[in-house]
Amino acid sequence: MTYVVTENCIRCKYMDCVEVCPVDCFYAGENFLVINPEECIDCGVCEPECPAEAIFPDSDSRSSDWAEINADLAKSWPNMTRKGNTPSDADEWNGKEGKKDMLSREPHKE
Repeated sequence: MTYVVTENCIRCKYMDCVEVCPVDCFYAGENFLVINPEECIDCGVCEPECPAEAIFPDSDSRSSDWAEINADLAKSWPNMTRKGNTPSDADEWNGKEGKKDMLSREPHKE
């Protein structure tokens, strides 16, 4: 089992989860984070740290559409080991539905 980042992370990208991950399995895009399922050790420490409540175990039905997206994007995005800058409008996007089309496949840039 692994954990999966889901739709509510899009445009929020708080990154609190990155700071607590003991194996550095988070990868960052322009407006979204993903977890590399090959690196995740299923410890679960990231889930309660996510202010957007966007992280779920892959066994949870809310993660089913997102497991493959996480695995695919982790292959091409840079690894994140420290919390970066949260988007200034993150709170405005937190909890909004229908953000999947807003997912940028561009990698994170400092």
